[in-house]
Amino acid sequence: MTGTEQNPPRNGEGDRAAKPRGGGGPPRILRAPIKEVKKARADRKNMSLPEVLLWQALRKEPGGFKFRRQNPQLGYRLDFACLEARLAIEVDGEAHDRGDGPKRDAVRDQRFGEIGFATLRIPAIQILKDPDAVIVGIVAACRERAPLHQRAAPGGPPPRSGEDFKEAS
Repeated sequence: MTGTEQNPPRNGEGDRAAKPRGGGGPPRILRAPIKEVKKARADRKNMSLPEVLLWQALRKEPGGFKFRRQNPQLGYRLDFACLEARLAIEVDGEAHDRGDGPKRDAVRDQRFGEIGFATLRIPAIQILKDPDAVIVGIVAACRERAPLHQRAAPGGPPPRSGEDFKEAS
């Protein structure tokens, strides 16, 4: 080895300037500016009674689906979201029916539709009257939209490299 040669860098070391910026990180639907995340955290502490009741049921992962509450997306905060099914769940109180509320909701739903989310709007009164029926409806909507990536059928694709291959007899 001559004096001009250098040892190659170990994992995680090296010239940071040579590495491209931007490429890693979480999926786009999980990225949100910290300002929006902080607002969402505050909103979680100030949920309405229908939202609290719905969250108590959704946090138990009905139907095997995981839900998030006050999830920031596109500058909005979804009341609840099932990211696996790309389903936004909005609890609508009286204010959504007044003034320009319906128009704003339509614009919002359209924007979410552009990134693959369907919006399920549930009247707050319905949650108060029959929360079990609401949960059944939410799980049905999730099943209709998910899983986006289904498991392979028996006898489906060949195993990946490194997996055992068992020939059918």
